[in-house]
Amino acid sequence: MQYACMYVYKCVYVYRVLAGKPEGKRPLGRPRRRWVDNIRLDLQEVGCGHVDWIGLAQDRDRWRTLVSAVMNLRVP
Repeated sequence: MQYACMYVYKCVYVYRVLAGKPEGKRPLGRPRRRWVDNIRLDLQEVGCGHVDWIGLAQDRDRWRTLVSAVMNLRVP
């Protein structure tokens, strides 16, 4: 009988999650741009959108070369 009571309590929690309404409000407008999104967009401008940038950042010399290339593109 104890198992049946546990099952009922689990069902109550599942029902609360499915039928409940979330509290609070979502912010209006488009989502905020994250730091990671800026890096991905910069890499796409250079033509390296397919590169694993996290692994590339581990090698300081290659990362510095890439960053200087991106900075040169933005200078008019």
